[in-house]
Amino acid sequence: MTEHTTVIVVGAGVAGLTLANMLQRNDIDCIILERRSREYVERRQRAGTVDTRGVRMFREWGLGQIVDAGGHPEVEGGFFIDGHAMPIEVDDDNESIFIPQQTLVHQLADRFLEGGGDLRYEADITLENLETPLVRYQNTVITGDYLAGCDGDRGVTRAAVPDGALTRFSREYPYAWVSALAAVPARTSGMGIHSRGLAGLIPRGTENSRLYLQCPVGDTTHDWPDERIWSEIEARFGTPVATGPIIDKQIVPLRSVVHEPMSHERLYLLGDAAHIVPPMSAKGIHLALFDAETFARGVIRQVREGDASLLEQYSQTCLHHVWNYQAFAAWITDLMHDAGDATYTGEFRRQIARAELQRQFESEAANRVFSELTSGVM
Repeated sequence: MTEHTTVIVVGAGVAGLTLANMLQRNDIDCIILERRSREYVERRQRAGTVDTRGVRMFREWGLGQIVDAGGHPEVEGGFFIDGHAMPIEVDDDNESIFIPQQTLVHQLADRFLEGGGDLRYEADITLENLETPLVRYQNTVITGDYLAGCDGDRGVTRAAVPDGALTRFSREYPYAWVSALAAVPARTSGMGIHSRGLAGLIPRGTENSRLYLQCPVGDTTHDWPDERIWSEIEARFGTPVATGPIIDKQIVPLRSVVHEPMSHERLYLLGDAAHIVPPMSAKGIHLALFDAETFARGVIRQVREGDASLLEQYSQTCLHHVWNYQAFAAWITDLMHDAGDATYTGEFRRQIARAELQRQFESEAANRVFSELTSGVM
């Protein structure tokens, strides 16, 4: 069986589902193909923040109920430096929300399907043409005018690009994170900077908490039994914390990656297929949403007006934004880690990082730039 659609979307994550909803609202047909089952996709425990720019974007596209239904306003927290609390002043116009990625993709998938969208799970595909996109799976062949690669860093779409067509820029950080999901409400929220390393404690809804702990790259989850995780959280924050059962834990390497250009022939790369930021920045969803909106506007302009200029500028437009937030992600990641454990970069860098961090609290100008980048509006 052979089918045709305007946009073949590979991957039912944040980027793919956001793009599909935008196209659907503008009467542009698309088919989403996802290799995994829906249960698997929506079971993955991933942290997530939709910043102010993302919340406003969803509302501008008539999709505000997606974040309203599944999100929680950001809980006021702060930095704890050697156990001393330094509250963060949040701008009055800050609209950022906490929303786990599995919740966001569930809301996006429901909205797309309720609107009559074509979303196919467990579709193990092969790509046979990028110039005139052709995708094959099982006994089905799908052709499209455009192919959106939203299937992540290890997906098939970017792997289909010929060798030498893309340039990969990357940086591996000299530490990793223990990331744990605990079935206990967080009474303290924020980041703890301590000589033992960085720690994070973030509410995930009303019943769960997400815990982060800086650790050596070579550590495994066996090195971090539940008791040690709670002990380190308390030590690095310098305050008692409510403990409880840990549901899930993993070691997360920290890295920054950018692939240039973000398109090849009729293939356009979105989200993690094109770039990765370390989780300290909380900008993975931000960049995925920016890519989705930029590509959606390009397709809509082309279909409605026969004007391909936005699609031709897609990679350049996105990369300008991507590198701006890669710079922010690298800066905040280095700053927060260097200010704590001196064994990685030395005592001199530790003191420099602490002075730079202090400036964010003492300088109105420095705080304004930090706030704009954090909210995603810069």
